[in-house]
Amino acid sequence: MASTSPVALILGAGANIGQNVARAFVAKGYKVALAARSLQEDDSTPDQLHIKGDFSDADSIAGIFAKVKSQLGTPYVVVYNAAAVTPQKPETPLLVPMKDFVRDLNINTVSAFAAAQQASLAFEELPESASRTFIYTGNITNISPIAPLLTIGVGKSATAHIVQVAAEAYQDRGFKFYYADERKADGSPVYSAIDGPAHAQFYTELAETKSQGPWQQTFVKGVGYKKF
Repeated sequence: MASTSPVALILGAGANIGQNVARAFVAKGYKVALAARSLQEDDSTPDQLHIKGDFSDADSIAGIFAKVKSQLGTPYVVVYNAAAVTPQKPETPLLVPMKDFVRDLNINTVSAFAAAQQASLAFEELPESASRTFIYTGNITNISPIAPLLTIGVGKSATAHIVQVAAEAYQDRGFKFYYADERKADGSPVYSAIDGPAHAQFYTELAETKSQGPWQQTFVKGVGYKKF
């Protein structure tokens, strides 16, 4: 049965960002749906719907949205947090196996596009008072290439383009699209020192803003948005 509470859908529910973001939205009064390959629906709780999902298959995204709508309601907030990378030697980044390149692109971009598409359709059903926010967890590789991380850089770059286009195209309808990128205070990347609670705080703040801000949301823990 659909909930009367606002709904957040988190695609990619890892222990760091995904789970912290989920807890933050639950604390804000949301019902939360989490989708990930590791989840089992039998583990769902009253506050969290668990959905098994494989983001290498973009065709599965519409089904995830349909399940969320039928069991919780139309999502007000959609967070795409899934990511994949096939590391390579810095001197031979083009030797990534083609099957791995395609899989990573599907996870980093193609399924993210499918999620943004489904989010835009869902937002059309919601009142103007609803958050209607799509957030993609990015990193610095869309503007600063890192050779060993070619596959994730390609995906983040392509999806940054999608987010930028969507932010401009839908802002008059009150839909918000963001590419979120955590940085250190000096603007350098955090690399593996990603802070889940900082993402959670920042994502709920983005959801609560009334209008589209800069599509590329570089942010610093304890500071929030900071343009670099």
